[in-house]
Amino acid sequence: MILVTGANGFVGTALCHHLVTSGAGVRGTMRRLERFCTQIDSMEYVQIGEIGPASDWSEALEGVGVVVHLAARVHVMRDKTADQLAAFRTVNVEGTLNFARQAAEAGVRRFIYLSSVKVNGEQTLPGQLFDERDTPAPRSPYGVSKYEAEEGLCTLAQQTNMEVVIIRPPLVYGPGVRANFHALLRAVARGVPLPFGAIHNRRSLVALDNLVDLIITCRDHPAAANQTFLVSDGESLSTPELIRRMARALGCPARLIPVPTAVLMTGATLLGKREVAAKLCGSLEVDITKSRKMLGWTPPVSVDEGLLRTAEHYLSSQR
Repeated sequence: MILVTGANGFVGTALCHHLVTSGAGVRGTMRRLERFCTQIDSMEYVQIGEIGPASDWSEALEGVGVVVHLAARVHVMRDKTADQLAAFRTVNVEGTLNFARQAAEAGVRRFIYLSSVKVNGEQTLPGQLFDERDTPAPRSPYGVSKYEAEEGLCTLAQQTNMEVVIIRPPLVYGPGVRANFHALLRAVARGVPLPFGAIHNRRSLVALDNLVDLIITCRDHPAAANQTFLVSDGESLSTPELIRRMARALGCPARLIPVPTAVLMTGATLLGKREVAAKLCGSLEVDITKSRKMLGWTPPVSVDEGLLRTAEHYLSSQR
């Protein structure tokens, strides 16, 4: 039995569909069952409530051999929480380690943890790529909490028989994507002129199907035990190139205006959008050599195919 936390989330829903289709026994957890309207046939569901240091996972862990822990407190724009780091730690660190300890005691063989490339840092320099050997340099409260959870899980793996696998994805996109990627997709589809034509950056992304495929690979691969992996589509794009390929997938022209980066950042700062602009202007590349060599893994979906699937879902949702 495979236990997937956050089974109703963006990644969790896709992962559960793939696992069930392959014939695996899957159990999903979520905060409130009544809010989950698209339950998957042949899956079990357990309500956990808010994840924290006192959560009881005994019912969910019964008979489970592998855990995929996706549920987390994620970064939210304009978060009004007074102490953001404390809030992230309650769920992402204390909640995760409480869960992992119970999983080890229940005899779980492997615990797969979806972390974040934010553990490595926020940006890469030109020509440099993040990899698993880098000294962690998280800057945001979310990134710090993910790193602290990783540290605790690695310690637990040394103290118990439970194997831990850590996966750090960059931005994940795919059918049903929300937040900034969805906003960009919508702007391109509507023909909005975008001031990103003069940006010369490089960013790694990961298609939802590629991330799910790596998670499934790590479920049983013997070499994955107690390892950390970065994941991407294997191709980095500049922001203008991403928009051009997105437009091609949508079947519309890309309307790019070459605004100097300094001007763009100044305007974004005045509008309270500096963080969004920094992501669009800056570089963040990851090296997936370890995943390729150690696991024999290759991203099954190209960037163009991933964008096409994303665009088709978006267009169908607009009809």
